[in-house]
Amino acid sequence: MKAKDLRAKTAKELGEELLKLRREQFNLRMARATGQAAKPDQFSKVRRNIARVKTVLAQARPSGGKV
Repeated sequence: MKAKDLRAKTAKELGEELLKLRREQFNLRMARATGQAAKPDQFSKVRRNIARVKTVLAQARPSGGKV
């Protein structure tokens, strides 16, 4: 997932994408806890994708990302 692709989405779509990524992160954590983790590299990929989505959402706010 590239930031360029994310910038083309609306705030609502980005929120849905963030929710999907959070669920995937949770599922990966549960799989690891039960000893079923198949791909350990997925943890960092999901974490970075979450950061990308949150960064694009912050940049899209009119206040410049400050809360």
